[in-house]
Amino acid sequence: MTRVLSVASECAPLVKTGGLADVVGALPAALAAFGDDVRTLIPGYRAVMGGLEKPKPVVEFDDLFGGAARVLAAKNAGLNLFVLDAPHLFDRAGSPYLGDDGSDWPDNPERFAALSFAAAHIATEGIGRWQPDVVHGHDWQAGFIPEYLHAMSGDDSRIPFVFTIHNIAFHGNSSADRLAALRLSDWRFTAEHFEFWGQISALKAGLTGADKITTVSKTYAEELMTPEFGMGMDGVLRARAADVTGIVNGIDKDVWDPTSDPQIKPFKTAKGKRANKTALRKEFGLSEADGPLCVLISRLTYQKGIDLVLEALPSLLSRGGQLALLGSGDTELEVALLERAANEENLAVNIGYDEGLAHRMMAGGDAVLVPSRFEPCGLTQLYGLRYGTVPLVALTGGLSDTVINASPAALAQGVATGVQFSPVTAGALAHAFTRICDLYQMPDTWAMLQKNAMKQPVGWETSAAEYSALYASLSKG
Repeated sequence: MTRVLSVASECAPLVKTGGLADVVGALPAALAAFGDDVRTLIPGYRAVMGGLEKPKPVVEFDDLFGGAARVLAAKNAGLNLFVLDAPHLFDRAGSPYLGDDGSDWPDNPERFAALSFAAAHIATEGIGRWQPDVVHGHDWQAGFIPEYLHAMSGDDSRIPFVFTIHNIAFHGNSSADRLAALRLSDWRFTAEHFEFWGQISALKAGLTGADKITTVSKTYAEELMTPEFGMGMDGVLRARAADVTGIVNGIDKDVWDPTSDPQIKPFKTAKGKRANKTALRKEFGLSEADGPLCVLISRLTYQKGIDLVLEALPSLLSRGGQLALLGSGDTELEVALLERAANEENLAVNIGYDEGLAHRMMAGGDAVLVPSRFEPCGLTQLYGLRYGTVPLVALTGGLSDTVINASPAALAQGVATGVQFSPVTAGALAHAFTRICDLYQMPDTWAMLQKNAMKQPVGWETSAAEYSALYASLSKG
């Protein structure tokens, strides 16, 4: 058994802005099957504080980056939690990272440095009789943990640290004049540690200080070592290549289960999707059509390829296909989608996010679109597989690792589960739309795709075993 302190800026079901929260929320239960004891440290946002069951103070800080704070031990949804209750940092309206005006909180460096500092304190001092054997940090918000571990206990005796990159696009950079405010050693402000083009980089601190680095798919691990995908950190990762591992994400199969999902009309086989499809069309105001009903559930950003969808959409609609979209993000993309939907009877757009609606879309859709320019792992395509909603995905990152393209060979062998397209351009996506429409008009082939999809292993069993083995290797020295 390995005792693990997992540290992240969000955790489902308490607070979620993306797939990171789903992973952090689901992995502890999967690891418990291997005997590992995981406690999860998250910030005490308003939404989090309101959802705790009988919180108990276990650590006090007189001054944690500008104010008094404490760590609370609590439980929620089966998770053993440590919550950093620091009102001066986290008791505010808005998202975990952004204010109401859509801009980053100006004190984000201090907010998440405090999270990392608290994690290092717990790892070094323990809480009661519990002390972790390994600390597992997620993304830049946990990147300073090895720096604080070094300061508190030195490199020879510090707790091992695993650092997972969910999305390398976010670095957590701040100006060098914040070194003292962030309680960082100025002599470690070097290219070998956390200096990045004259700035402090929380991400780089995690990458250079970690004992092991993981990312959320094997293909993404390889992509990150190239200038195209490494976002300036490819050289750092190439230098650490021997310590980098790709472990694909899974999903919580209890939450995403078509046979028992309370948000839908449950079904065991793809034939049971019909009632959900009819209901989904009604909910989005779409009429019956000859082509596939595609769904897209996403942040509306350039990374996610939403601009490509707008450009390639005629190839889908001209074949009788439909698109129901749920998401929010860049204002320009939101406006463009709403304007297009006002003029296209087979395009329906819902700006915002609704977890229940996301489940109904997976249950009722024929195909789910994930046209990302880069995608570390992606969970959306895994939800699609689980619900027999055929994924149409870009050939990148974890999308490459989790969807078997409907090539002639894969179809002939009866193993295909979806459609991939490359390069990630509007032209290639348009061709993929044509391909998905062609396959949809072949009932036996389409039924095979759905059946194959629903048989794919999308849970955490295999990946949790890899994490458990990684933790064990570190805790044993």
